Amino acid sequence: MNPGKITPDTIRAMKMRGERIAALTAYDFPMTRLLDQAGVPLILVGDSLGMVVLGYPDTTHVTMADMEHHVRAAARAQPLALLAADMPYRSYDTPADAVANARRLVAAGAEAVKAEGGRAILPQVRAILEAGIPFCGHLGMLPQHVHEEGGYRVKGKTETEREALLADAQALADAGAFAIVLELVTAPVAAEITRRVPVPTIGIGSGPDCDGQILVTPDLLGMLPWFNLKHVKPRLNAAEQIRAVVAGWIADVKAGRAR
Repeated sequence: MNPGKITPDTIRAMKMRGERIAALTAYDFPMTRLLDQAGVPLILVGDSLGMVVLGYPDTTHVTMADMEHHVRAAARAQPLALLAADMPYRSYDTPADAVANARRLVAAGAEAVKAEGGRAILPQVRAILEAGIPFCGHLGMLPQHVHEEGGYRVKGKTETEREALLADAQALADAGAFAIVLELVTAPVAAEITRRVPVPTIGIGSGPDCDGQILVTPDLLGMLPWFNLKHVKPRLNAAEQIRAVVAGWIADVKAGRAR
């Protein structure tokens, strides 16, 4: 193995050293390669590809075939970063399903898998780990449950939700998850989970006190102006730059200046 290769143990050790973890999503070869060259240690082939690449209204439409296709594309970049992949909707209903589909993602090139839920999916989590596949948890707002939830909302506002999130995080850590994504969790609860569990927490819209942060890369780059997300401040207006460049090229073509 390349000595510079990031592994789940590397990510876990970053928390021990107090080193913040920057994670981003990628869905293809060029973005994976660019993020890796920039030094991102954890790259996730997220089922967010359903919305930001495939044009679906939410992630529940993403299939295993979709995920395998995009994982293969990302894996061809051979990143030093740890390349993780989301397990899509209904792909881990049972422990047997979870293991079979996690193995499919690993065969496509993933080095770890992520699934949504805590104690409710603990048998699946244990089965994945017993199969030798590194696992990353995901708590808080669970996008694959958006229809059951009636939309996207912040979690941890009530004492019942706080206690459930703490118990779920501890259960995932005890099971052997190497990290836990906290999505749209109130900042105080996210901070409490981060203090209590021995594995890194990686927040998205969950305040500044997690061990790391993850964003959907097109959101960070301002490539999707039709989405307005409160927890994302785009660092680039790529959509406008793309439109301007293309418009300029079209003008050159029409004027006979293009070669």
